[in-house]
Amino acid sequence: MGSAKKNTSAARKARIEEMRRAEQSRERRSRILTITASTVVVAALVAGTVFLVQSQSDDEPAADAKTSGSFVTGSDGVKTWKGTLGRTHVTKSVAYPMEPPVGGDHHQAWMNCNGDVYTKALNNVNAVHSLEHGAVWVTYNSKAPKADVDALAAKVKKTPYTLMSPDDKQADPIMLTAWGHQRTVTGASDPNIDTFFEKYVQGEQTPEPGAACTGGLSK
Repeated sequence: MGSAKKNTSAARKARIEEMRRAEQSRERRSRILTITASTVVVAALVAGTVFLVQSQSDDEPAADAKTSGSFVTGSDGVKTWKGTLGRTHVTKSVAYPMEPPVGGDHHQAWMNCNGDVYTKALNNVNAVHSLEHGAVWVTYNSKAPKADVDALAAKVKKTPYTLMSPDDKQADPIMLTAWGHQRTVTGASDPNIDTFFEKYVQGEQTPEPGAACTGGLSK
C-alpha cells in the first residue's frame, strides 16, 4: 500500500515536471519568435488583442446556444457535466449556465495557466479557454479564509496547467474546476484537492491536450 502511494506520487511529480519542461521549451520558442518579429507586426497584434478583449467586455452576454445538459454528482463529490459544451471562439461575453463555467464557447485568448495566481476576477470567456487546454481552475469567494487562500496560491504556483482567481459569484467558498468537471472543497488541507489535480490537470477530459498555458492573457 505504502509502496503504491509512493509510486503514484512519484509518477505525478514526474508528469508535472515533464509538463513544466514542455512549457519552458514553448516559452523559449515564443521569445525567439517575438524577438525576430518586426515591431510593427507585434504592435498590431497587441492592439488587435486589446480591441477584442475590450469589445467583449462592452457587449451584453450572449447565451451559449451549443451548451446543453446538467450536472451529475458522483460518489466522490465531483460534479460532471452530462450533455454538450460548446467550443466555438466568440468575441462577446457568454452567459454560462454555471458559475464558474466548466466549458462552453469562449474567447480566442486564454488566461495564462502555468501556475498563475490572479488577485482579481477573470473574464470567464478567457478562463474557459484555459480549461480547454487542460488546466484546473481554483476559485474562491469572500467567505474563504485568508490562510486557505494563501496556501492554495502556494500550491497553484508550483503546479503547471493550473490557475487561481477570486469569484464572488460562486456559491461555495472554494471550488475546483476542469473542463466538464467541478467540485467544492472544505479548505486548503482537503485531500480532495490533490485527487482532483492528479486526475484533471491535463487529464482525459482535456479537449486540446498539450496546448500552451503561456502566451495568453496575464490580467
